[in-house]
Amino acid sequence: MIDPIEAIQRLKEGNKRFLSTPREHRPRNEERFSKMLEGQEPFAIILGCSDSRVPAEIVFDQGLGDLFVIRVAGNVVARSQVGSVEFAAEAFGTRLVVVMGHTDCGAVKATINELHRPNKERSPNLASIVDRIRPVVEPLVELEDKIGKDQLFSSSIRANIRASANQLRHGSEILENLIDRGDLLVVGAEYCLRTGTVDFFDGMPDQE
Repeated sequence: MIDPIEAIQRLKEGNKRFLSTPREHRPRNEERFSKMLEGQEPFAIILGCSDSRVPAEIVFDQGLGDLFVIRVAGNVVARSQVGSVEFAAEAFGTRLVVVMGHTDCGAVKATINELHRPNKERSPNLASIVDRIRPVVEPLVELEDKIGKDQLFSSSIRANIRASANQLRHGSEILENLIDRGDLLVVGAEYCLRTGTVDFFDGMPDQE
């Protein structure tokens, strides 16, 4: 399995291809299907948002078997997401985890709105997502008069990405041990809906 620095570089190069290739010319991957029957060796684990505009395989221009993708609204981390990351890291030896949020995240926006105007009729299942984001966003909402609405939203999105990445780094004995041994790297990234660019901004090694 490739090391996490090489994996990040592969993702960055894929994102550049995605940005430079017209959609109608992007290749299909049917020829790789038969190889996948033998097993999988994903080089990166992506914990991303369920937003339909942010499919990781397309954003990073990767094919069948390249990425182990976990998607949940707001890229929040619950036990099932931790378990999925643990499974991929242990079963496949994948050494990179990317927590990828995105601009204009609806889950973060819903959390900010909830802090402004609590909604008692919200589904308890949806509330569980908002409640995971709330502790991250709440201190920023208190600064809204100073930083403005737009800055509050963008800062909250990045703060939520950092919080999810930190939960993976420190919320699992299995992942902590892998990280301590240098066998796993967890980084945070933000996808820009307007430009298509992915910015790796959290937890990156010094040489990057």
